[in-house]
Amino acid sequence: MTVNGQRKEWKEGLTVAALLERENYRPGRVAVERNGRIIPRAEFSEAVLSEEDVLEVVSFVGGG
Repeated sequence: MTVNGQRKEWKEGLTVAALLERENYRPGRVAVERNGRIIPRAEFSEAVLSEEDVLEVVSFVGGG
């Protein structure tokens, strides 16, 4: 699987939520796109990833 342009270790049953935790992202402060489609935050714990998936994870940053 590719995350933000880098190959990452994948294991069967890996969910978006588990990936975010493993990569130290804060789920409430990111948007995740899988293969060109946004995954709703409510589906992070249900969305199972495959080895062929290409993900973009974008972190929201506060400030002015």
